[in-house]
Amino acid sequence: MTVAILVGYLTLLFVIAGWSAKQSEGDDDYYIAGGKLGWILGGATLAATHASAGTFIGTIGVVYSVGWSFAWLILSIPAAYWFLAAVLAPRLTKRRHLTLPGFLEHRYESGAVRSVAAVVVLVAIVVYVQAQVVAGGLVAHVVLDIPPLWGMVGFTIILIAYTMIGGMMAVVYTDLLQLIIMFFGALLALPFALHRVGGLGSLLRQAEAVKPNVFSWNAMPTSLLLTMGLAFTLGSIATPEKLMRLYAMKDLPTIRKGTLLAIVTTLTMNLAVMTLALVSLVLFPDLSTGDLAMPVLAREVLPPVLGSLLLAAITAAMMSTVDSLLLVASSALSLDLYARWRPQSSEQAKAWVRRLGVIVTGAIPLGLLLAGVGKGELVQFIVLLFSAMMASCFLAPVVLGLFWRGANHVGAIAAMLSGLTACIGWKALGPASIDPVLPGVVASTIALVVGSQFTNINRYSKQTSSS
Repeated sequence: MTVAILVGYLTLLFVIAGWSAKQSEGDDDYYIAGGKLGWILGGATLAATHASAGTFIGTIGVVYSVGWSFAWLILSIPAAYWFLAAVLAPRLTKRRHLTLPGFLEHRYESGAVRSVAAVVVLVAIVVYVQAQVVAGGLVAHVVLDIPPLWGMVGFTIILIAYTMIGGMMAVVYTDLLQLIIMFFGALLALPFALHRVGGLGSLLRQAEAVKPNVFSWNAMPTSLLLTMGLAFTLGSIATPEKLMRLYAMKDLPTIRKGTLLAIVTTLTMNLAVMTLALVSLVLFPDLSTGDLAMPVLAREVLPPVLGSLLLAAITAAMMSTVDSLLLVASSALSLDLYARWRPQSSEQAKAWVRRLGVIVTGAIPLGLLLAGVGKGELVQFIVLLFSAMMASCFLAPVVLGLFWRGANHVGAIAAMLSGLTACIGWKALGPASIDPVLPGVVASTIALVVGSQFTNINRYSKQTSSS
């Protein structure tokens, strides 16, 4: 039953991808769906992109492992989306771009800024895709009883194939399908799971008996919880796949309605998933990793059809995010790097580079996992690292660049490189009680201000002395 439903779901994705490929007539269609999405499709693809393995595998895994204190981080969702719709969208959409590096090139009048931004995007996306590949392997292990490694390989191949075929048009329509599956899969699973443990009140008592600190703030350092919330909020503001969705919607009122839809659906799914985490803790207290909680719950607790639907929802969550990220990586390689270096290249050559971007960005995370990089880490913490990297590299150049005319290309490049270095350096060497987003954003902001001010003063001094 489960295998048949998943095979049918994947087959439908490829049908949509093939149909979408015929509708795409150029880069505008391939990367931002022609900039003509309505609020339902726009909001659905925004929400589906947010709801990744981090939601259906990672969030439940962290709550299972450390407790309910992690739940407060869902407040980052409305905060980030409000900022996107109310502050960034009116300014970003005055001129429609295909990529975030393309916007930065226009703002700072520098091709070098675009190239650096594209490289940063490619590095960060490899980290995020790695989390989804890990989750795909876990789901395949539970559903098909195959080694997680085989599941990772199969998951990667499927994602690369249908993203490469259809582009943004395929991603948008499959995101709508995936959001429906995720939303109703989580909501329908909730009453069955609560019934299994005797209701909500009984669940709370049993969860506390299994893990006494499950509702305590002491399970994780407060500084880590606060900075993780900062990572999710600031990272969601600065991620290129979300900014591309603003460009894909046809106007500002559409963006606002779509953003509201994304807030409501993602908050609802996160609350349902966090409650399911407590059910998993009560019923399966000895799992080897918290990331297995949702797949095991779907297989062991729910009726076969509903369990299959929830597993399809988990798969949809992973795929709806990775396809978007592969598309961003493809645009970074094809539009932001190759087309700038070889502006006279043919459309056929650009198309091949575009496909290569999807393949390479999908394959590298799998190769890193095979080499042991990131192995054994909870999915949500890999997702958090991606959010921290995005905020560290792009928050200052994008937000300050929109509001401060004095920010220049030297400051922007310094901000991206300093933010990336500080974020990765803190992750490797800094205390675990503070998320890397804090040192990353601070370093990036200081570098933007100092780099811009120094070059502006130096330029002014040269002009003064020459006159």
